[in-house]
Amino acid sequence: MKSGFVSIIGRPNVGKSTLLNSILNFKVAIISDKAGTTRNIIQGIYNDKDSQIIFLDTPGIHKPNSKLGKILNKESYSLTKEVDAILFVVDAKEGIGKGDRFILETLKKSDSPVLLILNKIDKMTREELIYRITEYKDLFPFAEIVPVSALTKDNIAHLLEVIKKYLTDHVQYFDPEMITSNSMSFMASELVREKLLDVTIEEVPHSLTCVTTRYEEKKDIVNICVDIIVDRDSIKKIVIGKNGERLKRVGILARKELENLIQKQVYLELYVKTLKKWKERTNLLKELGFDELDLK
Repeated sequence: MKSGFVSIIGRPNVGKSTLLNSILNFKVAIISDKAGTTRNIIQGIYNDKDSQIIFLDTPGIHKPNSKLGKILNKESYSLTKEVDAILFVVDAKEGIGKGDRFILETLKKSDSPVLLILNKIDKMTREELIYRITEYKDLFPFAEIVPVSALTKDNIAHLLEVIKKYLTDHVQYFDPEMITSNSMSFMASELVREKLLDVTIEEVPHSLTCVTTRYEEKKDIVNICVDIIVDRDSIKKIVIGKNGERLKRVGILARKELENLIQKQVYLELYVKTLKKWKERTNLLKELGFDELDLK
């Protein structure tokens, strides 16, 4: 039995969460085409007959414009240390950006091997991919370069075999039946946020967060209450929608997915609350769960 911890690092919207879900064949991280979807460290556990890999999906590293953004960056950077390997995921189709170069400068300070994961190869020709590999390999001493498509799962099996070469432990950290260490309460709030990302306009996702205030599991039903926190009343109106239609739609979509996940009937209540400038207020950020690291 070989085991170890592997961080997934990269800019927003390069497919880190989709990659984790593809590796696990299970949805542990919400996904959206809107940048900055992941806001917490999502832990996914891959098990097979001879290995256990604990993946840490991190928020996308970006230029922060709020205290929340600084916290998310600090979370991501904290997971470049004391791990067996780092998967540096890039959008191979889009190519090298300033954000990629900025992250690579930070990764030079890490002692962990860095594997370059060229994602979204399903959108590229062979010639484009070869050019991209050549372009990246001179930027950093990558331990490995692995092209994949997280969406179509192309080359995922090979990626897992490559990762196993870098595992240094021989301890089973989690029960082999576990897929994630994240609680169902956390998953509930994340699924509500995902559905909000799906049905709202571009500016809304960065102005809201979701917190589960009640998770009560009974024999045949689970009662869940989730607060949707927004930073101004105009966003609150958008989230609720005309005659409450948008909020109702979000509730229906989230409830269906939760019932599939939990395998029980779910009674889901959603409440929208305005907390002005919540992304800048340290006390509120801690109350909302963004307190994993001490941010000065």
